[in-house]
Amino acid sequence: MARIQLDLAHAYRRDPKQDSDYALLPLKMTFEDGGAYALLGPSGCGKTTLLNIMSGLVTPSQGNVKFDDRDVTQETPQQRNIAQVFQFPVIYDTMTVAENLAFPLRNRKMPKEQIAKRVGEIAEMLEMSGQLNQRAAGLAADAKQKISLGRGLVRPDVSAVLFDEPLTVIDPHLKWQLRRKLKQIHHELKLTLIYVTHDQVEALTFADQVVVMTRGRAVQVGSPADLFERPSHTFVGHFIGSPGMNFLLGRVEADGMHVGSRTLSLPMGRVLPMGDTKLGIRPEYLAPVQANTEGAVPATVVRIQDVGTHVMLSADFAGTTLKARLSADTAHLSPGDTVWLQVMGVRTCFYKNEEIVA
Repeated sequence: MARIQLDLAHAYRRDPKQDSDYALLPLKMTFEDGGAYALLGPSGCGKTTLLNIMSGLVTPSQGNVKFDDRDVTQETPQQRNIAQVFQFPVIYDTMTVAENLAFPLRNRKMPKEQIAKRVGEIAEMLEMSGQLNQRAAGLAADAKQKISLGRGLVRPDVSAVLFDEPLTVIDPHLKWQLRRKLKQIHHELKLTLIYVTHDQVEALTFADQVVVMTRGRAVQVGSPADLFERPSHTFVGHFIGSPGMNFLLGRVEADGMHVGSRTLSLPMGRVLPMGDTKLGIRPEYLAPVQANTEGAVPATVVRIQDVGTHVMLSADFAGTTLKARLSADTAHLSPGDTVWLQVMGVRTCFYKNEEIVA
């Protein structure tokens, strides 16, 4: 296992001159030994490029990669002792499950007794002990991907295991089981695991630390709770959550924050720089209150969606649609009604130039 340190940038075109020329803008990042990390972001944001640079499949155009303070920038994946699991199963169909799992160990000339023991341990973790003698060709897609996961995990001395959207081909009802199994394996083996995904549920349930990426930038690194409660960038607020954070554009002046037709007093003890500022509030914390309550705005109900456990309210204020996740007993509201929503409070975040105000 290894501590991975990155100080790099990468462009696929020669002589990059502007941000849009880079697949990865300059970044400095450390993945601690034994940690579980996720690289989360939309397609094309640079997360797979970053993973392939760590594995050695891609050499960064600028900067370096270090494993435990040793520069490995020019080393191959084999020299770095990296295991990588790809989006689609990479297995040998003509081999049995046991032979597939044992293959990386046989290549390293490990004694047969140790191979058998290690294969048995990994198969038990993946709940495949009863399939060890089956040929891989006859297995379902999820079982084949479990073999790929096992091949990545079977080497006990590996520096890190890198996952590139490994559950894409898995049926939705099986994804939860495999995520849970990966989390369990991480706790048991204490491997350094780095997991690429565009699915926030996968990232937030698997990783202890999540790297949120957009347009070649890592905009925030934090725990799932950090990303939800205090997004450091408006993109994180939009991307994390279902639905994402509500934003209202306003202007901070001496008498408070002017949003639409309302002047809102700032939370007690809160000081903000003057000028244009965005107010951010999660739908979970956007509560209906009495008319003219301090810190609330009047919004016109646009839509009510009853999803059983809660009601999702969409309401318009000053040309912006606000989303509120409310208890089921608020279903009496109807489109066209006016509802006052508390947007200013202790959980409200403020953003200037898309970055959070400390």
